[in-house]
Amino acid sequence: MNRAEPAAGAPLLELEGVTVRLPVEGSMQAVLQDVSFAIRPGEALGLVGESGSGKSMTARAIDRLLPPGAAVTGRVRFGGRDVMTLSGADLKRFRGEVAMIFQDPRAHTNPVRRIGDFMTEALRTNARVPMDEAARRAVDLLASVGIEDGDRRLRQYPHELSGGLLQRVMIATALLTRPRLLLADEPTTALDVTTQAEVLAILDNLRSELSLAMLFITHNLELAAAICDRTVVMYAGQVVEVRESNRLHDQPLHPYTAALAAARPSIDATAHRLTAIPGRPLSAFEAPAEACAFTARCPYAADVCRERRPALVELDGGLTRCARARELFGRLEVELHA
Repeated sequence: MNRAEPAAGAPLLELEGVTVRLPVEGSMQAVLQDVSFAIRPGEALGLVGESGSGKSMTARAIDRLLPPGAAVTGRVRFGGRDVMTLSGADLKRFRGEVAMIFQDPRAHTNPVRRIGDFMTEALRTNARVPMDEAARRAVDLLASVGIEDGDRRLRQYPHELSGGLLQRVMIATALLTRPRLLLADEPTTALDVTTQAEVLAILDNLRSELSLAMLFITHNLELAAAICDRTVVMYAGQVVEVRESNRLHDQPLHPYTAALAAARPSIDATAHRLTAIPGRPLSAFEAPAEACAFTARCPYAADVCRERRPALVELDGGLTRCARARELFGRLEVELHA
């Protein structure tokens, strides 16, 4: 797949120490802890981790789509602006520049409204674009994602389209406001393998053609490596590794990343049984306050891992949240390929 060359200079999006707490059974519980990363203009950044690691919550925090009662600390900056202070017209403009594609298109469309109404609503209500012009732009974008006969599709209802077609509609709808950043939250999870490949190719090609930045959320390291320049790995609501995608697979810096890589099936090797990570993934509010969150599942855990929560440290061109990172450097790679 083709990749746009990330632009140099100031990041387009910056998260600095973002912590999110939600009301759970009468008390505020953390679902994200000290999340920090940046995306440059034109860059595709992968966000990887098991279910419950905080990937989708991170995207919702960026786009100000958190549930009622959420408490947020830290900073989210987009184009130099503090997103958390935006309101009214400024917030609408921001959401036009940052578009979100969800994993289940049927859950995010109104079954009693036509595709054309759904696609053009933001243009008509926020940008005051006339209906005829909005419909013309929608038809053009439908063609760009491989949907012919756009005029007929605009008159259809969501139930008349297959899952693959409806996800292409969602992509086209996200692009209608000409955003600078796409938040793609596992956009191929509900699709069959062939359709997944088609949708990924469309996303990657459009990103390259339009010089869009993208945050691509997935549980699949292979997908992140295929279309992302860098990948962020999350565990228990924390960032545990940030690394160039083409190095993350073979040269992991964190034991959790190494465990994810070892658990993936390979067409090049024969295995009687797939490797599994012992135990279960933790949510942020379950993680110990004064220890590494991965300690209970980590084969390399030592006393130092139980004594304090590690900070992100720089190592070999990446970042990792591991107290034994320098000691384990190189060893994880060797054992992964043993």
